[in-house]
Amino acid sequence: MSADRFERIDRLPFEKVFKDPVHDYIHVRHRIILDLIDTKEFQRLRRIKQLGTAQFTFHGAEHSRFSHSLGVYEITRKIVDMFERNYPDEWDPSMRLVTLCAALLHDLGHGPFSHTFEKIIGSDHEKFTTDIILSEETEIHEVLSRVSPDFPNQVASVITKEHENPQVVQLISSQIDADRMDYLQRDAFFTGATYGAFDLSRILRVIRPYENGIAFQYQGMHAVEDYIVSRFQMYMQVYFHPASRGMEVTLDRLLYRAKFLYQEEKLYPHFSLLDPFFKDDYTIEDYLRLDDSVLQTAINLWTTSDDAYLSELSTMFLNRRPFKSVAYDKGRDEPIIEKLRDIVGNLKYDKELFTRINSSSDLPYDYKLKSKTPIHLMQADGTLIELSEASPIVKSLSGNLHGDHRLYVPKEFLENNQKNKEVSMFQEDYDEFQKYIVNDRIKNPNKN
Repeated sequence: MSADRFERIDRLPFEKVFKDPVHDYIHVRHRIILDLIDTKEFQRLRRIKQLGTAQFTFHGAEHSRFSHSLGVYEITRKIVDMFERNYPDEWDPSMRLVTLCAALLHDLGHGPFSHTFEKIIGSDHEKFTTDIILSEETEIHEVLSRVSPDFPNQVASVITKEHENPQVVQLISSQIDADRMDYLQRDAFFTGATYGAFDLSRILRVIRPYENGIAFQYQGMHAVEDYIVSRFQMYMQVYFHPASRGMEVTLDRLLYRAKFLYQEEKLYPHFSLLDPFFKDDYTIEDYLRLDDSVLQTAINLWTTSDDAYLSELSTMFLNRRPFKSVAYDKGRDEPIIEKLRDIVGNLKYDKELFTRINSSSDLPYDYKLKSKTPIHLMQADGTLIELSEASPIVKSLSGNLHGDHRLYVPKEFLENNQKNKEVSMFQEDYDEFQKYIVNDRIKNPNKN
């Protein structure tokens, strides 16, 4: 059965709605969407926090991947509905179902504290997402296969950006897509930051399909411009917050230590749900058993570990005592950074576990990116103009990496504690370091 025919007979007799703090109501009109939401793999996303360690900085950020995924679905549904009403010649209605399913399932593969855990196991959430969709053992696959035997492959191809229809791919993954539109507004709402607020209703009004993808009507340029600026501000003020990164570093180091101890057969207390990942031999079923609470329970147990390093790192994370940081110029200050790391290592701390360099950078927008299609504005005569050519604001942000490099060390090393001889010994070097990278930079901002 074709997807468009299935879509017509799959309509619910009465639409289902989910009350949402960002989008008001999320409307579900297809039985397949409701069945996908009810699968155990999708319900697991209720137990995965959207912002990972940022919840330790912004206490209201308790929202989940589940609510975000519903939000991406809802934005996509509104866009597709509008395309079908206003652009019947440019939009293929048979793409509706695959687009909605891909929007709903795009984050299916996220694990506990996503990116930090992914580094430890050497994989990423997009691969897990496609594996879950394509595995015949999952409820997700069974539901998708009701459309057609090939339908799971079609949905997965949108996630991997290999789908033949560029409009579908760009709606889910581009420099202005339904995913970003939802997480910026949702994260701003729950963190209390107003930076992520932009005129979503206007963007949904001016977005339009064309032969090679998605564009925006020229008269809507300022709404798109506002979106780019909001994204830039959210990354600088929320996603790259030094305290959140400090918790991420703490988690990274304790997982690194736990994996090392497991491989040395010295990990105690033992936590069997993590064994497959510490020995690099895990299945999709193993992965789907993980969520934030599983990892939090393991960390709680490890506070009692007889390994002093694992115990200390776990206690730091559990009680929110993250590593603290100092920013530095990567090209200029690396010798001093290594000196400071050595000072920590020469005292009672393990250098590799208790010092960490963390770099964060983001491109708010770049028309040169080969992996992402530039944002195009459609003029009255139907011709396209790239966004930064029309907007001086976007041009000033385009192509420039924004972020910083930080050295993370235990908190006490950055405190002026005269009673602690070891800390005060470090403090002298730290004061010299601070004077060099702060005062000297202010006087000579262009110094190499």
